[in-house]
Amino acid sequence: MMDLLGACHTLLFPVQMLYHVIMASLTSLLPSRRKDLAKEVVLITGGGRGIGRHLAKEFAKQGAKKVILWGRTEKSLKETAEEITLSGAECHYFVCDVANREEVYKQAKVVREKVGDVSILVNNAAVVHGKSLMDSDDDALLKSQHINTMGQFWTTKAFLPRMLELQHGHVVCINSILSKSPIPGAIDYCTSKASSLAFMESLTLGLLDCPGVGCTTVLPFHTNTEMFQGMRVRFPQLFPPLKPEVVAQRTVDAVRADKAFLYLPWTMHALVILKSFMPQAALEEIHKFSGCYTCMNTFKGRT
Repeated sequence: MMDLLGACHTLLFPVQMLYHVIMASLTSLLPSRRKDLAKEVVLITGGGRGIGRHLAKEFAKQGAKKVILWGRTEKSLKETAEEITLSGAECHYFVCDVANREEVYKQAKVVREKVGDVSILVNNAAVVHGKSLMDSDDDALLKSQHINTMGQFWTTKAFLPRMLELQHGHVVCINSILSKSPIPGAIDYCTSKASSLAFMESLTLGLLDCPGVGCTTVLPFHTNTEMFQGMRVRFPQLFPPLKPEVVAQRTVDAVRADKAFLYLPWTMHALVILKSFMPQAALEEIHKFSGCYTCMNTFKGRT
């Protein structure tokens, strides 16, 4: 009986795979039903500047009930919060360094008491030092790991249990295509982002049987923010940096559509496919031709 059941599952497997591929293709072509944000409380780490600031504005623009900003610099948090409040949305900010575990849990409790339950968590805070392994000091490498990876662990642990209890919530990660295709000169960033991606892939699978709670991981190409200021690719006309407002708008749309993974631009899918079958020597030539090996030589971004 068990052998017969196993045989049935084996025969059905390719049919199921074909069904899911067809459904995914149709879904990408047809307009999807997007969830309403009117009751959502959104918390964005690194929300005072860069992509985080644009995410806050976009969530507010698309109707989020409340927007909460976390970051390390009160001045930028206050400026962003005031701008969002003037637009008519409710916005709160709290100084919180996600590299500090105790501070994360403490501020999470403050948020619940003063604002309410967070239903959409956006892990956006990140740092990059733009140095080789030999040039980076240990403290800088640890800082990157704490903010880019461990901070995401701690914020998710702080807010996910309540989402599961309410059967309502969404965890978002602003990752990077460098987690899939690393470059020299940013070893701390690439390594920590790869770890962050593995976390989100595991979490996404782990929440499949949890009704009402989902994940979205965004993997953008080089974005025109002060974090990567000075980074240069060889053919900027062919591979222009993304605008942060575009990344924000596409991210919010992906959350509303319950999309698990978002590559920006869509051509980044080709990079992932090439890496799956091309020999290392050929990949190295692609990196050299595109200028990826030297793109961080002029880096002078914010750390």
